[in-house]
Amino acid sequence: MLEISAGGVVFRHNEHGQLQIQLIQDRYGKVSLPKGKMEAGETVEQTALREIAEETGLEGKIVAPIDQIKYQYEHAEYGTVNKEVHYYLVEAVGGKHQAQVEEIRGVDWFEPLEAWRRQKQSGYDNNHRIVAGALQLLGLPVT
Repeated sequence: MLEISAGGVVFRHNEHGQLQIQLIQDRYGKVSLPKGKMEAGETVEQTALREIAEETGLEGKIVAPIDQIKYQYEHAEYGTVNKEVHYYLVEAVGGKHQAQVEEIRGVDWFEPLEAWRRQKQSGYDNNHRIVAGALQLLGLPVT
């Protein structure tokens, strides 16, 4: 069985023109990115924007694809599930910034290098290259 999810690394320029990156804290207390499962009739891009809006309250505009993460997990009913998660660089263009409390513990904006530090310190390993890829697309390569 194939399960497709999508999400994004959301950025904005604050009122002082400073670039900021959005990170969420998931229900397990880990630093993460907004994402979720594709629904029938959606494109992957539509899924990414819908999940960002649902989890963070923000409307976004896709700037570029970042990368995909692929892995397998065992499902009690379906057996082995092949999962693909498509990530995009997304500019925040509207909405009201608020966490979807049913899904995540919190959402906030960070200066890019602080977002990278938090990702490396408390994020999921497979998201390292996604955040690094977003920062590279924004002209801020990290190591």
